[in-house]
Amino acid sequence: MGLTHLGNLMGIRGVKVAVVADMSLEAAQRGQAIANAERATTDIEGAIAAADVDVVMISTPTTTHAHLLETAVRAGKPVWCEKPIAQDLAGTRRVVDLIAAAGVPVQIGFMRRFDPGYAAAKRSISAGKIGALERFQAMSCDTAPPPMSYIETSGGIFVDMFVHDLDLARFLMGEVNEVFAWGDVKVDPGFAKAGDVDTVVAVLRFASGALGTLQGSRRAIWGYDIRTEVAGSEGKLVIEPPQKTPLATYGRFQSTVDHFESFPDRFEAAYKLEMEAFFQALREGRPPTPSAADALETLKVALAATRSLREGRPVKVAEIV
Repeated sequence: MGLTHLGNLMGIRGVKVAVVADMSLEAAQRGQAIANAERATTDIEGAIAAADVDVVMISTPTTTHAHLLETAVRAGKPVWCEKPIAQDLAGTRRVVDLIAAAGVPVQIGFMRRFDPGYAAAKRSISAGKIGALERFQAMSCDTAPPPMSYIETSGGIFVDMFVHDLDLARFLMGEVNEVFAWGDVKVDPGFAKAGDVDTVVAVLRFASGALGTLQGSRRAIWGYDIRTEVAGSEGKLVIEPPQKTPLATYGRFQSTVDHFESFPDRFEAAYKLEMEAFFQALREGRPPTPSAADALETLKVALAATRSLREGRPVKVAEIV
């Protein structure tokens, strides 16, 4: 994803990449070539502190986000960072408090908010076009699970994968008050060994009184499957892209279409638009969004879902303290 983001930076007016840093010099040099950067280095903290660096972009393993965010914020530099800030509440809250005290602009990478379909749905909801919100439904299936080495340190399926859907639930519907989650291992026994599940269903109760459902899996042999529906008193919105290529092939009593393979191609536009929005906010002196505070609230919902999954009961988000 770091290479993807570097490529997207090349299309943003007024942005020049000064340095690409990575623990692997080879990886940093690949990024340098993509972004036409001035230099590559393995000195990550030195790159953040460099005098010719005005803005920091963090696309690194999840467990490094909090430390690198703190380093950049203490240096007074605006930051764009992949989700999540941290996998635990204490670490996330510590960083959020630091950001608030420093007043440094920070945007967290919940890219689905910038997808043209989801952004249009938000505008429709805000304009009252579907009336009072009543129901939210989300389906989220990866084409194939990531390596088990990743799963073992991911923080669990709700914190790692379904956090995007939970952020969308908050973005479109408002705050979540309560979660009841079920999960099982249907794809790979390795998930159980890692203390995780690969298939889930969850029910959400929103502060507004609206209800929601969420379901999905780490595997979908037909392709990356992301669908969302919001129903209101005056209509509903369905965010579901057609096939990847605008082509259907017809034969004898049948037709075939293709599907998206994974998130980089399904959300290609969103990844570009979130970066453009970040730099536009900096130019205009506006706080970028989604903010670190958004990341904290979404993490609370994900942790409530995780607790519900483990304890077999509904969990109020207010319990996550």
